[in-house]
Amino acid sequence: MKMNYIKKLALIIPTLIIVSCHDDLDQTPIDPDSFTENDVFANADEARGALAKLYASLALTGQQGPAGQPDISGIDEGTSQYSRMLFSLNELTTDNAVVGWGDPGLPNLHAMSWGAGNDFTTAMYYRLAQEVSFCNSFISNASSLDDPSVASFIAEARFLRAFAYYNLIDFYGNVPLVTQISTELPAQNSREEIFNFIETELIEIQDNLNESGASEYGRVDRVAAWALLSKLYLNAETWIGQDRYTDAITYANQVINSSYQINTVDANGNGSAYDELFLADNDSNGAQDEFIFALNFDGNSSRTYGGTTFLVHAAIGGEMDASAYGVNGGWSGLRTTKALVNKFDYAVTASDADGNPTEWADQRAMFFTEGQSLEINTIANTFTDGYAVTKFKNIDSEGNAGNDTGGDFVDTDLPIIRMAEIYLTYAEAVTRGGSGGSVQNAVGYINELRERAFGNSDGNISSADLTTDFILDERARELYWEGQRRTDLIRYNDFTSGNYLWPFKGGSQSGTSVGDFRALFPLPSNIILINPNLTQNTGY
Repeated sequence: MKMNYIKKLALIIPTLIIVSCHDDLDQTPIDPDSFTENDVFANADEARGALAKLYASLALTGQQGPAGQPDISGIDEGTSQYSRMLFSLNELTTDNAVVGWGDPGLPNLHAMSWGAGNDFTTAMYYRLAQEVSFCNSFISNASSLDDPSVASFIAEARFLRAFAYYNLIDFYGNVPLVTQISTELPAQNSREEIFNFIETELIEIQDNLNESGASEYGRVDRVAAWALLSKLYLNAETWIGQDRYTDAITYANQVINSSYQINTVDANGNGSAYDELFLADNDSNGAQDEFIFALNFDGNSSRTYGGTTFLVHAAIGGEMDASAYGVNGGWSGLRTTKALVNKFDYAVTASDADGNPTEWADQRAMFFTEGQSLEINTIANTFTDGYAVTKFKNIDSEGNAGNDTGGDFVDTDLPIIRMAEIYLTYAEAVTRGGSGGSVQNAVGYINELRERAFGNSDGNISSADLTTDFILDERARELYWEGQRRTDLIRYNDFTSGNYLWPFKGGSQSGTSVGDFRALFPLPSNIILINPNLTQNTGY
């Protein structure tokens, strides 16, 4: 397996400290006297090396890895990794996932009973704020260099900063907008101000980013900016009360017409084209052509207890054979609820003696059912309650295990934005009344995904089937466990309300509604104490 740009960074990461400063947007002010000449790079080569840290802050957890010298203190280092917390906040809080572990604050996520001191909501704020801090430092230092190649590096840093703020307004709403290192405690900005900042940044940098497909694997190009814009506009009505569905279609069209494409061919015949998206060689088996923005992992050179190492190990338990998934054992934690399983009812091809589904024609239904009950009676310490999910594996397209011979760490890269999501964004924006698209094209894009899932046209839909509710369910089928679900449910007014219930929503076995204020997470309580400029989110 080739070693791409981000996988190489683990070999040099100890030399890439950009700024030794506080990781959040508004803790104790940074002391300018603490900066040294080691914080500044002198030429484009050094800037390119430092750029790796900005990507690494999302993929890894510290300066040593997989544990030791963490970027963020106060929480288990592996837990603090960005995509692991994205899963915790955007999947565990929904119908897509439960976890049996009892770490402080963790059971509160699915029960929707978190408070302002919750370790997971706090750590995600710190992780994103650290990314903003690193990006600000990089942009400031790189702007003093004359080399023309640095312009694209700065554009990448601005994309990553905009991506961090996209997450911040999704999770927390009104947050400080900080674009440079300062000793002042920042003021709080409105969600609309942050939205406008993200929009402006992405539009301004698009021409400075590399053309579609011109960046080495692991680095963003201008298509990533278009894709993030389409996601931003899709959520605009929910976040800032503005209908921007036409803009969502405009930028989705630009993405769809780029060099990226749906992975539709299983070159090895050992699985499905969908399955290949989540295998250990997804950086080289064709799946990478669908990945617009991905976090990249290697079991030898970029080790973390977050990322796909978490997604593979934590989803194995019960009667599952860990070696079949390319790892040395399971952590007996993650599984799903029947609400997700039921999204595939139309494709059931076999059931057990109790009538519970065990096989599906839709190959996206990647569930382990042997010894597992569909119903969840107890979440804590009972792995066999709820179907297990087999979506992520540490084996390649030929069935070989990943690079780490010990079976601890996983090679599989994690797509954060992929073309399938943009297809679904286009379709949803069309059904919500956006201009510049067509129902015919939307149906065609959906059927391309479903033909990949079925291996034929049996699952195809017609224009009469294309409703907003259908698309929400199709997003669940296509994107589950990829960090999307909470945001989707909020957009549909299904996250907190009684319109849609799932097992143990609100802490009730049959599910119950919760206060609307839980559509936002709280700002960390200690941040509120430190910075008098901030107002806590309602309800906390």
